[in-house]
Amino acid sequence: MKRIGIYIVIVVCILSCISSRRNLLTETRLMLVDTRATEHTAALFYNLRQLTGKRVVYGQHNYEMDGFDSDSTRWRDEANRCDAYDVTGAYPALASFDFLHFTNPRSWETKELNYIQEKFHVAYNRGNVITFCWHYYNPVTGGNFYDTTQVVRHILPGGSYHATFKADLKIIADFAHNAKGDDGELIPIIFRPWHEFDGNWFWWGKNHCSVEEFKKLYRFTVTYLRDSLEVHNFLYAFSPDCGFTTEAEYLERYPGDKYVDVVGMDNYWDFRPDGGDTSLVVLKARILTQYAQKHGKLSAITETGTQTRDSLWYTQLLSILRSEGVALNYVCTWSGFSPYKGHPAAADFCRFKRDTLVLFADEIPNFYTRSEEHTSELQSH
Repeated sequence: MKRIGIYIVIVVCILSCISSRRNLLTETRLMLVDTRATEHTAALFYNLRQLTGKRVVYGQHNYEMDGFDSDSTRWRDEANRCDAYDVTGAYPALASFDFLHFTNPRSWETKELNYIQEKFHVAYNRGNVITFCWHYYNPVTGGNFYDTTQVVRHILPGGSYHATFKADLKIIADFAHNAKGDDGELIPIIFRPWHEFDGNWFWWGKNHCSVEEFKKLYRFTVTYLRDSLEVHNFLYAFSPDCGFTTEAEYLERYPGDKYVDVVGMDNYWDFRPDGGDTSLVVLKARILTQYAQKHGKLSAITETGTQTRDSLWYTQLLSILRSEGVALNYVCTWSGFSPYKGHPAAADFCRFKRDTLVLFADEIPNFYTRSEEHTSELQSH
């Protein structure tokens, strides 16, 4: 009888754990753009959100595909190269890629798709958070993303190029459906479409479509991928450039909480050595932090960096991340913007890496497993 009692206790504990896990999964999914998100995708969101105010994930775009040997010599697509690793002994904890190469395979920066997929899987197996932007070539003219011929009205439902747009979204969806880890599970991706829309340099910028057209563009992108193409391993990031100083300005083209998981910003301008103002970065980071906390989102500096020889640039970035009222989940520097060996900022980059707030790949546990116990493990690293 005693043995039977022990078995009953074990079974009750197992059922309780399963029920708790299911409740946690359900609660997390209800916070997401996609309430049918895969378990790994929900886990990524949950774990990043649990780290808010405790750790900041450091990432870089194309970190194994692009870098520098010196101020004037750049390397691209060399095997076993990564400036961040060469300097710090660790890879970034977030890897950024671009759907440009999939929807526009003959672009100005053409890369073989198999090569990108290889780097994508290597980053995931490293434990990285994965994000993709989309420098989408002009689908009307065939020009690049800087061709500001008006496009948006023509690719929205009812437009003459709507079918072209949907076909390109299907290319992205096909990649998402086949993006699987060694365990066969779909790999979560933070998708960041229509970035820097408050500028005028891209065809989806503020001078090239109305507020309502942009919102419709963003909403259609999300709903077509999620509902029509059945993509359930995406989180969605909203990332203007830095052209705002109030929450109202930030939200001018915001499509609504139902379409956004990550509130972010790209910001190079406020870091300029010839007249930038990093106090503005703090102000804007606080706006992101406060909105994310009030609305159940993640927050991030989705692009930044410098190619100047500022020896304390990363100390400056760290002071921003540690400022009162700032609690971002990740920061991503752009391609080639990591110090190389011998760069004046190399020592500062190492100090940045060692700071207890910052997460590189050598310290992160599994972001794709979720439980209360795992959360405690995450926070203890």
